[in-house]
Amino acid sequence: MMHKRPEPKAASRRIAVAALIAGLALAQSGYAAAHEMASGPRLEGLAPSAAAGQSPFLGKWELDLARMPDTYGPAPKRVTFAFEDVGAGRWRTVIEITAPNGSVRQAASEYRRDGKAVRAEGDTAEADSAAFSSPAPDVLVMSLAKDKGLASVRVYTISADGKEMTESAADTDGDGAPFVRTFHFKRIA
Repeated sequence: MMHKRPEPKAASRRIAVAALIAGLALAQSGYAAAHEMASGPRLEGLAPSAAAGQSPFLGKWELDLARMPDTYGPAPKRVTFAFEDVGAGRWRTVIEITAPNGSVRQAASEYRRDGKAVRAEGDTAEADSAAFSSPAPDVLVMSLAKDKGLASVRVYTISADGKEMTESAADTDGDGAPFVRTFHFKRIA
């Protein structure tokens, strides 16, 4: 039986993305652990949901358009992420992207943060499935796939005060060179 060897570009992309995920998760966990050891547990200043023991991701977030990366291209009119705990260890995330012309694309997924793939709902132009993992309470990793191939990896972190979410989006350009773009979101609910 012959095995098809993966394309070098695809293999390099998977290795680069895996290294990025591991590095970001370790860096975030190490920072949080070091900060907690230096200052003790901190509940003051956190968003109410985080202080009450709920995930700091839960709620609604809006993209800060003034801080968009220069390399992104034309900015959308608005982007929101809504994270909801739907019970039984499952979350639902709804992403709405409003284009400059006012048209709205909506994508959603319901999932456990266990790293297993789930189908995307709604607009699947960018991804038709996703897997989610949460290596630390303030870190969420989202791996997106399209047509059974890796589309991109996103790492989300929440600021210590619970008011900002940062997205690090890893992908490769048309020439196969890896890049990471950083997006900033403000809590709106």
